[in-house]
Amino acid sequence: MSEQDVKIEIDRLTDLLNEYAYHYYVLDQPKVSDAEYDQLLRDLMGLEQDHPALKREDSPSERVGGEPLDHFKKVQHDIPMLSLSNAFNEEELRDFDRRAQQGLGHTPTYSCELKIDGLAVTLKYENGRFVQGATRGDGTTGEDITSNLKTIASIPLRLKEDVTIEVRGEAFMPKRSFDRLNEAKEKNGEQLFANPRNAAAGSLRQLDPKIAAKRNLDIFIYSIGQVQDKEIDSHHEALQYVESLGFKTNDQHKHCETIEEVITYCEGWLDKRADLPYEIDGIVIKVDSLKDQEKLGFTAKSPRWATAFKFPAEEVVTTLQDIELSIGRTGVVTPTAILDPVSVAGTTVQRASLHNEDLIREKDLKLGDKVTIKKAGDIIPEVVNVLTEQRTGSEKDFHMPTECPECESELVRLEGEVALRCVNPKCPAQIREGLIHFVSRNAMNIDGLGERVITQLFSHQLVTDVADLYKLKREELLQLERMGEKSVDNLLTAIEASKENSLEKLLFGLGIRFVGSKAAKTLAQHFETVDKLKEATRAQLEDIDEIGEKMADAVVTYFEKPQVDELIDELKELGVNTTYKGPKPISQEENDSYFSGKTIVLTGTMEELNRNDAKAEIEALGGKVTGSVSAKTDLLIAGEKAGSKLKKAEELQIEIWDEARLIEELKR
Repeated sequence: MSEQDVKIEIDRLTDLLNEYAYHYYVLDQPKVSDAEYDQLLRDLMGLEQDHPALKREDSPSERVGGEPLDHFKKVQHDIPMLSLSNAFNEEELRDFDRRAQQGLGHTPTYSCELKIDGLAVTLKYENGRFVQGATRGDGTTGEDITSNLKTIASIPLRLKEDVTIEVRGEAFMPKRSFDRLNEAKEKNGEQLFANPRNAAAGSLRQLDPKIAAKRNLDIFIYSIGQVQDKEIDSHHEALQYVESLGFKTNDQHKHCETIEEVITYCEGWLDKRADLPYEIDGIVIKVDSLKDQEKLGFTAKSPRWATAFKFPAEEVVTTLQDIELSIGRTGVVTPTAILDPVSVAGTTVQRASLHNEDLIREKDLKLGDKVTIKKAGDIIPEVVNVLTEQRTGSEKDFHMPTECPECESELVRLEGEVALRCVNPKCPAQIREGLIHFVSRNAMNIDGLGERVITQLFSHQLVTDVADLYKLKREELLQLERMGEKSVDNLLTAIEASKENSLEKLLFGLGIRFVGSKAAKTLAQHFETVDKLKEATRAQLEDIDEIGEKMADAVVTYFEKPQVDELIDELKELGVNTTYKGPKPISQEENDSYFSGKTIVLTGTMEELNRNDAKAEIEALGGKVTGSVSAKTDLLIAGEKAGSKLKKAEELQIEIWDEARLIEELKR
């Protein structure tokens, strides 16, 4: 064939196979047999191999997975992917409806959808072509998993219209795929996935897309993030529009005129959910009108116009075999129930927290008891009660020890506390847990230093405190199990990079009692250096907003210890930053900033500024940064490829700046 003939044939096969895939994976209406589809795909891949320049971006051969990646790149979401508030019963659903009516001044209609138990992702298309897919991450920053998402056959690589759009959806593993995956893992002697949600998340975070391609994942699109040149008035209209573009949506969504219809819909799925070919963990209820959504707006963590009805926790009976004790980084002794394995809400449960000694006494727990357990919020296993009527007389009383199970120091109960505590500062368990906390995401955020690696380092006596992390040698790390040259180099790079963290990360990582990540930032902003903080009195600390008496006392007590002085000095010598690097908040009295008291929206792509940094600087100057444009918005800052928010701001005659104007104002 001539080059032109080859191109015509590649185009024909690509279009034909994409059409067949759409009917099979999205509409569930196969047009050809699997054998015929596979043969056509082999024909196409043969032509593409001989003529790689003619391969199209939307070729179905992209579904088999490309070359392995070294790492996932970070992605800043143009619009935050917020979590939803929860409603656990009819009364809380009615409260949600009441708040919506109060905020709107009228009764809204609602859109109800099944809450798929998977991994939230966002998909971007430019002129109809799939260009990027990312995880939700922390809501503001996710990971670029485009290569893995291309392996999901129900995600179109090219839309039916040349539209620029961002959609959100839930990637999931069907029950059948999950069962097959675990059967294969069991045959190979590998650890099984606990549930389909974990399996889906684990599959999409594989650096090798070929692994994701074998997992047979699926997706339902549930919303539009942003779209250019398209006016949409309601959520159910948005779902109809994305369906017309070739996306797969869940066919069980329902438009409800009243909260009574919403409640009936939710209750109807209590018994039916087990019959679905995928896992769900509730129902999502959204105010249907997009104008109403905009008027209701957002809290800091979630939209006011949506909530998730969570199904009542499933309760099952099992046997309490033992009670195991663990020591946390603050010395608190936490008892954990060791149970006969039992399936609860799709997960095999063998352990459940008992919180403290008082709870064990309150529930009258004995070893060997039959107990009822459930997952609080379908997540955390807990013991509900003891089936005392089923006791046989062979059950045994449990007594909390008087000595620490790790270091044999005396356990004490401090005044006003219910927990037993080991107060030995050299307790190995406390040191190990403190190290795990120090490297965690909200603290020093050292990639590659998870619990497994920390435990290895500690057991091999390579680290005894946080300063030792900065003394690790490459040759020492290479001796550890499952630590190859590449992972060791990446780990050392991450450790070195953490030295540049701003002071608040270090303060939170040190694990000062009562000091969470927010308080750590407040302290860092106020004192600017760790040396000034060390010198602060209780009175000076209590003068700071958000710092109460207990926290002030804990900070002073912590820095009075001679070993803390030695640790801080050692960290400084090792090159760890001990100063605050972020913007310093300005008091209301001295704040003459343009941003003070104003509501600001950021949209589009910034070239010079990181969006999180821009937000932090604006907030430090007294501005409030929100995610949606409304009549209450004072200023829109538009970067490159600004879409519907820019158009809306123009319609509302809101002041609009570009990035250069923002940078100019921030420098004043």
